[in-house]
Amino acid sequence: MKSIKLAAILAIALFSFSAADAQVVKNKKDRARVKQGVKSGELTKHEVKEIRKIEKEKKEDIRAAKADGVVTAAEKKEIRKDERRSDRAIYRKKHNRRDRN
Repeated sequence: MKSIKLAAILAIALFSFSAADAQVVKNKKDRARVKQGVKSGELTKHEVKEIRKIEKEKKEDIRAAKADGVVTAAEKKEIRKDERRSDRAIYRKKHNRRDRN
């Protein structure tokens, strides 16, 4: 009986860590996209500032969702919405023909 409980707890912990790891990887990829955009001149300083503001709002929503220990379906939906908004903002700002140089 103990081994079944232990296996269930381990499975839950493994699933929750992989979801958190996915979020970390996503954030790293977004930062790399912005860094590459600055390096190539695709992003202006003002555009980077706007992207960072969106990223900060996304982090605040994630922090607020995790604050009570339970992330509800509505909170997950809001986080996904923020992720899509962030992705669109980076793409649009990198492809808007404004040049940093």
